[in-house]
Amino acid sequence: MADIAILKAVCETTFGDKVRYCLDRGELTLDCAAADYHQLMQILRDHQELKFETLIDLCGVDYQSYKNEPWEGKRFAVVSHLLSISNNWRVRVRVWAEAEDFPTVDSVVDIYNGANWYEREAFDMFGILFNNHPDLRRILTDYGFVGHPFRKDFPVSGYVEMRYDEAEGRVIYQPVTIEPREVTPRVVREEQYGV
Repeated sequence: MADIAILKAVCETTFGDKVRYCLDRGELTLDCAAADYHQLMQILRDHQELKFETLIDLCGVDYQSYKNEPWEGKRFAVVSHLLSISNNWRVRVRVWAEAEDFPTVDSVVDIYNGANWYEREAFDMFGILFNNHPDLRRILTDYGFVGHPFRKDFPVSGYVEMRYDEAEGRVIYQPVTIEPREVTPRVVREEQYGV
């Protein structure tokens, strides 16, 4: 716990009031605005006392609702987890995207090369755009896919399915052919029907 206090003190002297600090379950979270995000990540990596040289993870988050309650505030955020190997420190950085229709933050691929595919995944799954990303395109869904499946307002059941058509030699989309059914737990079926 003493290490976290030291880390927080170094961050407070380095960033001042540009960052909101939060201690959660033994980990420090730095909340920043989209305008300050790129510079903050650069300083976290290059600062002599901080040395967060490793990006562990980067993901998108949809705060349309949080803990089963409506969320007040910006809807989309990008969360990064950084590691300082030399100091044995971890920090979480959360940046809030500016617009809900087209949530946008700066790319950090030029700072952390490993952010490339993480940012592409956040774009594909949440629709978060990354300024100055070298190759921002879908990475998990098909190019013809419409929407972003990890958004909380994405429909649970779809209207089309995709499959590979041997005759056409390509992926085709067609209306869903699966009929909805009632799923009954196995235990109930065995008792009721003697299976």
